Amino acid sequence: MRAAIAGFALGVIILQQQADLAGWPVLLLLAVASIGLMAASFWQRLAADRASLKRLLRFLAGILFGFFWASVFAQYYLSDELPEYLEGKNIIVTGTIDSLPKLAETGKSFQFSVERAEFSGHPVTVPARLLLSWSNTFQQDDAAPIPDVRPGARWRLNVRLKRGHGSANPDGFDYEMWLLKQHIRATGYVRHDTKEAVKNRELAPFVMTPGSIINRARSRLRDHIRHALPDARYAGVIVALVIGDQQGIATSDWDVFNRTGISHLVSISGLHITLISGMFAGLVSFLWRRSFFTRAKLPLLLPAQKAAAVGGVLMAWVYVLLAGFGVPAQRTLYMLIVVAIALWMGRLTRVSHVLFAALGIVLFFDPWAVLAPGFWLSFGAIGCILFISSGRKTIFRQEVPKKTRWIFALQNAARVQLGITIGLIPLTLLFFGRISLISPLANAIAIPLVGTVVTPMALLGSIMPSFLAHYLLGVAHYLVSLLAIVLEYFSAFSFAVWRAPIPETWFFVVALMGTIWMLAPRGWPARWLGLACWVPLFLSQPSHPPGGEVQAIALDVGQGSAILVETGNHRLLFDTGPAYTDEVNAGSRIIIPYLNARGITSLDVLVISHGDMDHAGGAASLLTDPEITVGSVYSSLKPDDPLVALARDHRPCLAGQMWEWDGVQFEMLGPTMDIHLAPEDKNKSNALSCVLKITAGSQSMLLPGDIGTREESGLLSRVPEKLKSDILLAPHHGSNTSSSLPFLATVKPSIAIFQMGYRNRYGHPDDTVSARYDVLGIRRMRTDEEGAILIRFGKKVEAEGWRNVRKRYWYGR
Repeated sequence: MRAAIAGFALGVIILQQQADLAGWPVLLLLAVASIGLMAASFWQRLAADRASLKRLLRFLAGILFGFFWASVFAQYYLSDELPEYLEGKNIIVTGTIDSLPKLAETGKSFQFSVERAEFSGHPVTVPARLLLSWSNTFQQDDAAPIPDVRPGARWRLNVRLKRGHGSANPDGFDYEMWLLKQHIRATGYVRHDTKEAVKNRELAPFVMTPGSIINRARSRLRDHIRHALPDARYAGVIVALVIGDQQGIATSDWDVFNRTGISHLVSISGLHITLISGMFAGLVSFLWRRSFFTRAKLPLLLPAQKAAAVGGVLMAWVYVLLAGFGVPAQRTLYMLIVVAIALWMGRLTRVSHVLFAALGIVLFFDPWAVLAPGFWLSFGAIGCILFISSGRKTIFRQEVPKKTRWIFALQNAARVQLGITIGLIPLTLLFFGRISLISPLANAIAIPLVGTVVTPMALLGSIMPSFLAHYLLGVAHYLVSLLAIVLEYFSAFSFAVWRAPIPETWFFVVALMGTIWMLAPRGWPARWLGLACWVPLFLSQPSHPPGGEVQAIALDVGQGSAILVETGNHRLLFDTGPAYTDEVNAGSRIIIPYLNARGITSLDVLVISHGDMDHAGGAASLLTDPEITVGSVYSSLKPDDPLVALARDHRPCLAGQMWEWDGVQFEMLGPTMDIHLAPEDKNKSNALSCVLKITAGSQSMLLPGDIGTREESGLLSRVPEKLKSDILLAPHHGSNTSSSLPFLATVKPSIAIFQMGYRNRYGHPDDTVSARYDVLGIRRMRTDEEGAILIRFGKKVEAEGWRNVRKRYWYGR
């Protein structure tokens, strides 16, 4: 049935690329056709000499059924939507905490399983699962402290909800897809102030359900580890190894793990599950053969091998549940189950059969798994192991002299690790745009240490009494600390990571074919030619527009602004988006990943229009990133601002500054010196906004920051002839303090771009302001509706939203 499963996977993949879902009549037709093709493949007249025809029929049946099944799956979960009229309204929901709460300085967030909901005293229907945050941000100063919320507890909460929405940027994290995969169809926050706090109350400390039991167990294990390792730097790593919760790992540590290529170990991976399952199976076998040191003679009732298989699977199942049931963990569990079933039935099975069975089970229960890099890397790694093991003479450990068995084991492990590393290079570049060159050495040290020593000790310590847990977890933490020192040393090498633009489809296909050629068995002709297929990957460079033209992208950063402008040989970033929390901002979350995906390692100019956090929030991340070089920084920041100190070449924005790149003119139209010297007022930061005009040929773009009507009048009086532009970044996100009618009539743009957050609390854009643009016939493009805006001008003006370029059926639902 491997052909049918392969077809099923392909059908699922095809469905996930669709812009719309097919209707029920089409889906029923696909289901009937799939059943018909599968039945035909079992027709007796298709003799053995037509086995290839049988496989083809099953493959086609699999494609149709995969498309059908993934469509039904999507239809079911997409139907659970929040009614539009309930967005932003006060709703009383009753239900249970359905996840391990994520803790932050300002509050916590958690998934909530809804039992009933009320609006204005009447029952309403809301999605069955919500993602809620509970914090003191934007609440009254005298609000009651946020209570402790435990998984499995039933609560009555006053919430405000909105439909699931996330930033949509090229090569960016698809938050809306992640929400759908988690079966979460609305997000929101708990109303937590003096007036409403009385409505937020715990109704029951624990509600007995399978999910509640698992999440409560994970919570207690996390608390136990943190209590045993108070203030320990790598306590978050220990927690991640035990229950898969990675929120306690610092961003700086993640940078080191990613640069050294061992981030897959700082979680519950398939390797960990296999090792722990194997250890437990070995223990069960040892005890079973000795009847647990009794006279029960258990091996006569059930062979020790079968008992060990059951014990190993049960241990893997418990560990996977604690891990949160990620794709690598699922794949490993299903493969172990298939092997255990084959063992119980007394039937030997090929490893490829086990792999395909696991593939089919994963996609049957989670068709969206194909959209996760972990799915491809996980199955890709197993595929590499199978391929490099096929067609080669098998040497059993018993055939090797005892004195040299350790050398044999080391050579075999090194060969497999090298094969996996080489085999996953095209996939790694496709998903992340970079390769850790130091990864083989780092993994050679980290895999045995973390897999066979640290993880078992962490698991054992997490269930031990406090006085024992302190020592066991302390030793595990000490070993992680030593490993971290080595990894930090490795990551400091300038050659540790090699970056490249995410490859085009044909680059990837050619590189994949070359990889298969290189990993072929010894004796395969000219295996070195496979390396030549990698040349397009390694020689690819970031794209640039033709000389005299401009390519720009207004990134979807939420309530803030960030626009990357590119000419033939130069790049400029106008603003850096908002700060979301103290540690997370648009620079680290959106801008840097986008630059990395494009293979961009330098910016010639960074313009920080003014100091408000929705424009300067990501600047520090960009200026301190070790892999991105920033040339000159133009801003209206005060001289003592910390960002000024981070810039290698800071220049205050002043009207009249001009430069030219590749036939494209850049000119600052504001602010003027007299504005810099103006007295302080509440809008001073906005008034100081850098105003930049970019001209390519007969087309131009105006970027005015957050100027208001007063500054617009100043521009009209000083440089009215320079304001005419084809593309305008709507001043101050379309607030009612900007975009005056005289200003818009003078600029006369054909396109206006509004960068803003979905249902932002400021009400941007103002209805009156939007009406002005409409009256003047200006096309309005909003990042909260269209995602990132892709712009090109020079010979002609083109602008298109990313959600339209990359249409998917879950967008806008």
